[in-house]
Amino acid sequence: MLLCCRGMKQKSAGFRQPTVEEQHVLIHLNVRLIQPEEVARFDQLICEHHYLKSANVVGEHLRYVAMYQEQWLALATWNAPALHLKARDAFIGWTEEQRRTRLPLLVNNSRLLVLPACHHPNLISRFMKLMLARLSDDWQERWGHPLALAETFVDPHLYQGTAYKASGWQRLGLTSGWRRSAEDFYQKHDRPKQIWVRELVPHAARQLGAAQLPPDWARVQEKASPRCTAKAAPLRSLVEALRAEVPEFRRKESLAYPLAGLLALIALAMFSGVRRGPQDLADYAATLSQGQLRALGFRTRRGTTRLRCPGESTFKRVLPDVNAGALERALLLWQEQVLGAAQDKLVIVDGKTLRHAHVELVSAVNGAGRWLGTVAVKEKSNEIPAARAQLAKVELNGKTVLADALHTQVETVQQVLFEGGGDYVMTVKENQKELVHTLARLLAPGKFSPSAHAQDAGTDAGSQSEPA
Repeated sequence: MLLCCRGMKQKSAGFRQPTVEEQHVLIHLNVRLIQPEEVARFDQLICEHHYLKSANVVGEHLRYVAMYQEQWLALATWNAPALHLKARDAFIGWTEEQRRTRLPLLVNNSRLLVLPACHHPNLISRFMKLMLARLSDDWQERWGHPLALAETFVDPHLYQGTAYKASGWQRLGLTSGWRRSAEDFYQKHDRPKQIWVRELVPHAARQLGAAQLPPDWARVQEKASPRCTAKAAPLRSLVEALRAEVPEFRRKESLAYPLAGLLALIALAMFSGVRRGPQDLADYAATLSQGQLRALGFRTRRGTTRLRCPGESTFKRVLPDVNAGALERALLLWQEQVLGAAQDKLVIVDGKTLRHAHVELVSAVNGAGRWLGTVAVKEKSNEIPAARAQLAKVELNGKTVLADALHTQVETVQQVLFEGGGDYVMTVKENQKELVHTLARLLAPGKFSPSAHAQDAGTDAGSQSEPA
């Protein structure tokens, strides 16, 4: 049976039951995702018939169509949620940092449209029910993570949100009447919208505000972009420490971003977990507030009062010419200024490869994880000489050096013992056959004299029956 949309258009002042023909459409309603080749048609219908006259979607998104046989009856778009929403955030009860890292678990129903001449009872609620039943699974397939909660806005001058209420949504209140018109800039429009939310799993809001997320949600939080949370005062102290030790090598005329501020920004990015190079540094820089940019000493854009933010090309130009030794010295001095003198007796040596930069580094930290310095592995070399170079820069007297099996080398332990005055604990693996054999022989059960050679058959008075 083919039902023309025009046949479903029945104006009525009040509620009515669907006809038998309309009920047949509801029972056989098909909801599916829009295919790439259908996007242009979909967006055109939204622009023509939705009161907002726009089909724009923000961030991660999906488009759905409700069909009966080959006819399109209703359309909907889902995209990234609002960044800040007072009533919603209070409903969830999460912290500011939780909101920032867990926001992708929310979705916004940004458009919901029944096409002209296709209005009849229960169509929109049936459409919503079928979408909600598959929304999280579709999101998982398309964007790699599930969803926990949906939100939407309703203009009370035009609608009352009846379709959302019938579909189990909850009204929280009104927006404050502002809209974003540019990055970090909002305009008052004096037309607040109703805020509606729908938990897609039981107790979703409570779980979103909990100390720990369920495992399949936690992966979303782990992928959240790093963000600078440092206040202006420690930022300025880091900039001053860098300015005192690292010389500026560029002309003053080109210093929109002073070197000390750029290096402080890079250090903050590393502290926050940024690892992949200039583009990620630029993305991280874009999250800084105007107050943070001011503390770094950056200049304003021409003709405005807003501070500039460095891009990828800036980092690419500056980084190759920075004096690495001076930078390390400045950071270590600033670390001591902030944390005080280190008291830990451990020196832990470990190598890491920056995969995206194809660079190997050997770093030293103490037992509390405090950074003691880093040396880059030279081309066509390995970690062993780099580790020795790093140990030469660290005070080892009275300390114990820990390292993995790669650094179980005679020259390395001699450096620790005789040159540095420290002790060592080195790992030995089975593939180090000669050393394993020697240790097995020395530690074999039997009498042992600290003062006698193995060839001496005599037994000292202080000999032990078991190895120490």
